Amino acid sequence: MKDAAAIICGFRDKGLRIATAESCTGGLIAACLTEIAGSSDVFERGFVTYSNESKTEMLGVPAAAIAEHGAVSSTVARAMAAGALDRSRADIAVAVTGIAGPGGGSPEKPVGLVHIVATRRDGRQSAERHVFTGDRAAVRRQTVQVALTMLLRILDA
Repeated sequence: MKDAAAIICGFRDKGLRIATAESCTGGLIAACLTEIAGSSDVFERGFVTYSNESKTEMLGVPAAAIAEHGAVSSTVARAMAAGALDRSRADIAVAVTGIAGPGGGSPEKPVGLVHIVATRRDGRQSAERHVFTGDRAAVRRQTVQVALTMLLRILDA
């Protein structure tokens, strides 16, 4: 993706490190970032937490938050990002959770719904809700692109 190289350079220039917490993208954000030579200077670690249990076990997302709001929610995305920061040496974390499809949607939470959160250790945060269109691959691709764009924006915040 086009923003990955800019992210690596920007984070390196500022001496900052990144962690990712991914559900519906299954590690694609981490893969995009680590495709760039020199990414080890800034990419601290990635968490792929596809199941609800893994979100709780690996990131400390409260099971009650998942039960009350659902795994695909702003509340859970925020908790995922916070958990990635708590469990890493990163300065900024990006988290994504969504319904890539083709099944799994509902009227309240349609296929293509994705929550993306970028959080800085100092508390600044950006959170977005999207309903992407297209097939599973398209939803995942769009999610990665928006997450990368959010990382660039929060870097300059």
